[in-house]
Amino acid sequence: MSDEAQVNARQAAYVDQIRGLYRRERTLGLVGCLVGVLLLTLARFRLTDMPWLLWAAVAVIGAAWTLFAFAYFRRVAWVRAHPFDPNG
Repeated sequence: MSDEAQVNARQAAYVDQIRGLYRRERTLGLVGCLVGVLLLTLARFRLTDMPWLLWAAVAVIGAAWTLFAFAYFRRVAWVRAHPFDPNG
């Protein structure tokens, strides 16, 4: 195996590791956003006599976006602390 192929294999493994970081939090954020939007739609168009459900839906969407932001910033911090070193 040539040196360039080894570097490419290490870089591919590095990128796969980055993609796997905080996957659970990103998935929960996506599911939370979908649930929040469904609740918001339900509260707005079907259950108009429950205004508190609108606020609950907005809170769910906000929590989901907070998870997205948490995962993003943690991944950026990890990449900055562990940069790819082709000679490593």
